[in-house]
Amino acid sequence: MFAILASVTVNDEASLRQKTRIPAPRVLIGSGLLAAAVLLAALNLRPAVTSVGAVLDEMQQTLGASATWAGALTTMPGLCFALAGLTAPLVARRLGVAAAVALALAMLTGGLVLRVLDGPLVVLGGTLIATAGIAVANVLIPVVVKESFPARIGLMTGLYTGALQLGGAVGSAGTPPLDSGFGGWRPGLGSWAALSAAALVLWLSAARTRPGGPAAGQNATAGRSLFRSPLAWVVTLFFGMQSCLAYIVMGWLPQVLMEAGVSRANAGLMLGLVSILGLPVSLIVPPLAAKRGSQSGWVLLLGVFGIAGVIGLMVAPSAAPLLWSIFLGIGMAVFSLALTIIALRARTGADTAKLSAMAQGIGYLLAAIGPFLFGLLHDVTHGWTVPFAMLLAVVAGQMSFGFFAGRPRYV
Repeated sequence: MFAILASVTVNDEASLRQKTRIPAPRVLIGSGLLAAAVLLAALNLRPAVTSVGAVLDEMQQTLGASATWAGALTTMPGLCFALAGLTAPLVARRLGVAAAVALALAMLTGGLVLRVLDGPLVVLGGTLIATAGIAVANVLIPVVVKESFPARIGLMTGLYTGALQLGGAVGSAGTPPLDSGFGGWRPGLGSWAALSAAALVLWLSAARTRPGGPAAGQNATAGRSLFRSPLAWVVTLFFGMQSCLAYIVMGWLPQVLMEAGVSRANAGLMLGLVSILGLPVSLIVPPLAAKRGSQSGWVLLLGVFGIAGVIGLMVAPSAAPLLWSIFLGIGMAVFSLALTIIALRARTGADTAKLSAMAQGIGYLLAAIGPFLFGLLHDVTHGWTVPFAMLLAVVAGQMSFGFFAGRPRYV
């Protein structure tokens, strides 16, 4: 009798999948080749964004584009990360994670090529396609780490985050030489498509799947919304606060330092230092944090460095700008810990995808407000004290939400 009932249940489930055309749950096999594909994919998820700033003035001059167009071009990535990222779980349920990531890399490659072919509208359209692909991959790669490398979540997240940061630095530093070497911004920016095409080829070679169990299956919790989960909101606000800190620092740190008497060249170098410091911290902290049940202590420790950097810049920016930048760089490495916590707070691949989409989608929307509000407060008060007080509140919120997000629970 039980065997007959089990058979009917299996047949009914298969029939339901066939009717809804949703792929059966499958998990990517966690091979060394897949790990390499994940890292190469991560290396491609920032150059499309960071490469633009180095040649933006040349693009405007060549295209006859306005400052409004330039503002739209630079704002679009953050909005795409938020809005397109929210659709990633749906894409994964319909196609499967492996095919969804392949589609994201194909969109990235196609968008990078498209945006250098014609005028201002085509540039915007190509950027929209490329960053939408990035948004989907942003959400789904943590799912791959969760399902395919369950015993090495901390290590893989650290490597993945390091590759993200390295890609961002390479994109901004490597575009000017490409621009000069290839004779213009179009081939300079377009050449990044070769790297994303290589990532797509490697992904297609590495993406071999096996049947997944109920916990790993994409449809295991398809009907449950995380918007009713208090823990999911805590993780989302933690991610949003740390992203807000990063966006404000990346957008305003050079201006603050230059007004404190630091040269333009040195201010740029210090911003680069802030970015690159996240790389070693990302390789060390997530593997250590993932071995413990709670990550709250690590969140607070990195937050203390962030607080120290913000207070230093607010009180005595010219006294030790290099030291304040180092503190900020260490504090901003909490990004890698935020991604680790997303993977650790979900039991299944389906919930990881949902939590990743929610945290990154809403979190990036919150982060986009930060630089605008920081600049508005500076304009209204004609100083930096009030904007930095706001930034202190952001870091305090990051530490508070991160403390509760780091506790060993599940959404």
